[in-house]
Amino acid sequence: METEEIINKVAASGLVSLDLEEFYHHGERVVYDLKDNLFQGLILREKDFRAFLKEHDWSAYEGKNVAVTCSEDAIVPTWAYMLLTLQLAPYAHMVVFGSREELDSKLFFDALSRIDVESFRDKKVVVKGCSKYPVPVSAYVEITRLLKPVVQSLMFGEPCSTVPLYKRPKGGL
Repeated sequence: METEEIINKVAASGLVSLDLEEFYHHGERVVYDLKDNLFQGLILREKDFRAFLKEHDWSAYEGKNVAVTCSEDAIVPTWAYMLLTLQLAPYAHMVVFGSREELDSKLFFDALSRIDVESFRDKKVVVKGCSKYPVPVSAYVEITRLLKPVVQSLMFGEPCSTVPLYKRPKGGL
């Protein structure tokens, strides 16, 4: 009895799998809400805020990723966010203005900006769709923007089941 050789069509296809989960920053994420520094929940008083900045233990943010925001509809001058950033920056891994989601996007954008897109030149790339860690949609948009100029084709999903997104036209870009 002759046995048929099993051929792995995925391996033979030349597909390159790219898992955005590999770019996930594992550092703790925290939101610093300036509402706690407001006088009567309405306004930020400079003298009180500067005193707080001097007295607060900023080392508690060591290595953390911090999103700075104000959840109250209050008068917060731009310089207050700048002063807060100056205090956080020596300790935090990253400081951004905005929400937790915007922080996640910034972490991914920074990681994706360091990839060597040339290593994907003329390749058939599948951007993996499932992951254990949350990957924001903005990261998928950014990797698409980065790879489109160099790849032969771009797909989403798993190598065994992909959604085609882009295929370079024959004869050039």
